[in-house]
Amino acid sequence: VQQNPNHKRFSSSILPAFLRRTPSIDGAVATLYLKGISSNDFESALHAIYGEDAGSMSASTVARLKNVWDDEYEDWRQRRLSSTRYAYIWADGVHFNVRNGEGDRSCILVIVGAKFNGEKELLAISEGCRESEQSWKDLLLELKDRRGLELDPKLAIGDGALGFWKALPQVFPDTVAQRCWVHKTANVLDKLPKRLQPRAKTLIHDIYMAETEKGANRAFDHFIASYEDKYPKAAHTLSKDREQLMAFYSFPAAHWKHIRSTNVIESVFATVRLRTYKTKGMGTATATRTMAFKLIREAEQRWKRITKWQQLELVEAGRAFKDGLLVEESAA
Repeated sequence: VQQNPNHKRFSSSILPAFLRRTPSIDGAVATLYLKGISSNDFESALHAIYGEDAGSMSASTVARLKNVWDDEYEDWRQRRLSSTRYAYIWADGVHFNVRNGEGDRSCILVIVGAKFNGEKELLAISEGCRESEQSWKDLLLELKDRRGLELDPKLAIGDGALGFWKALPQVFPDTVAQRCWVHKTANVLDKLPKRLQPRAKTLIHDIYMAETEKGANRAFDHFIASYEDKYPKAAHTLSKDREQLMAFYSFPAAHWKHIRSTNVIESVFATVRLRTYKTKGMGTATATRTMAFKLIREAEQRWKRITKWQQLELVEAGRAFKDGLLVEESAA
């Protein structure tokens, strides 16, 4: 926790970016819990963030808050969704520092959707296994059968390692798959020596920032040719999802920054998701889910609409896009 040079405001690198300017107590408590900070240390941590305005936050107060949020979560997950149709959905499984009594790391499955008016909404959040087809199928069926998601979303974005991809066609068979470029970049770089990673990252960036799919494929081929002989695992990690990595080119260019990655989820949990196996935090999967739910609901209040969301009307109508531009229909 750091104090600003002018000594008038307090901030914390622990807090996600959306909470740093005007942090709410709810958001700060959820973040501190997910970071693995002991309940007994909450009061001093909050005083560092808020100064004299922090008030009292004992371990028993945190426990009472968690119980209230448990009830809030159960009420929320029983409600119908605000729409029956969503243009895009993002899925991710997030590991946290908190461990349950058996030593397992808590994983929270999250699905966020964008309606055809461009508004983003948290659709589902639950404990589960990131790689489990059944965990994701249960969550998707809950959205479809109990919460009112009637039509297949147009596009789904997620990491290739998720069991989500096996479950998705069983529930929403017409949804197009887009692999997350942020996750893919990290996975490819992990297969390369550190000295080569900066250059490789630039070459991957050249692929998904290309203005046309043809240009992206040229950059893709260049990357594979550069690394496949000496680093075949890195080349294969990229090439195996080639088609799914390029799906965004068939959607409006103004939406590409939204649909190339799962950043809408990643940015909420970036400061608290599990980065190392050395953490010693203790807790329960249920408490972790409750805190993750509260934190993403805080973020949801600040989410902005999809850029040029009006073009979603064309997506909804099934109009074709090539390289992000609308394909004009020929006159009859």
